Amino acid sequence: MLEDLEALSIAHFHDAKLVDPAWPNAAPPHALDGAWRWIDANHRFNGLLWNEEDRARRTDVEPAEIAASKRLIDRHNQLRNDAVEAIDEVVLQLLGNTMRSPGARLSSETAGAMIDRLSILSLKIFHMREQTRRHDAGADHIDTCNTRLRRLAMQRADLASCLDNLLADARLGLAYFKVYRQFKMYNDPALNPYLYAQQASAPGKAAP
Repeated sequence: MLEDLEALSIAHFHDAKLVDPAWPNAAPPHALDGAWRWIDANHRFNGLLWNEEDRARRTDVEPAEIAASKRLIDRHNQLRNDAVEAIDEVVLQLLGNTMRSPGARLSSETAGAMIDRLSILSLKIFHMREQTRRHDAGADHIDTCNTRLRRLAMQRADLASCLDNLLADARLGLAYFKVYRQFKMYNDPALNPYLYAQQASAPGKAAP
């Protein structure tokens, strides 16, 4: 049901995942249906991305470990974007019978993209709050992080309001959006010039 996709419920869902010690590494059972299945997947891949981005910035490991992290980042990012597109597909199916009003506005940002941003903001809020609780950091650091935490909370509230407004207007036919395909060319061996050149020069392969 489209009415279930309310921004506050989504934010609570995101926050609940973040306090689970097994998340995001443990693959969740696919008990969720419809858009919620993909909201869950999107949030999980954002969590995996967050952790891998931190690991990729280490300076005390061999370059091969950083390269492995970069490849995982590409993989998680592709799956994250796939989930955003899947959210939009489900929402648009639920809106399929809505009559669009003349002059309905086109939203360049989709519901899925907003939900993805809410997921990222929940991660920022969670980790910024952890910074405010550090016992090994000075008072200036704690004060700075508290200021940033308040700003992040405001940004999430603003975005949540925008998502609710978009979905409400879409249900009334006053607004609409489309599925925007990301077409990540660097992940596609047929489109990344370094990858298809490598394939063409492999032993036993004739150049096109």
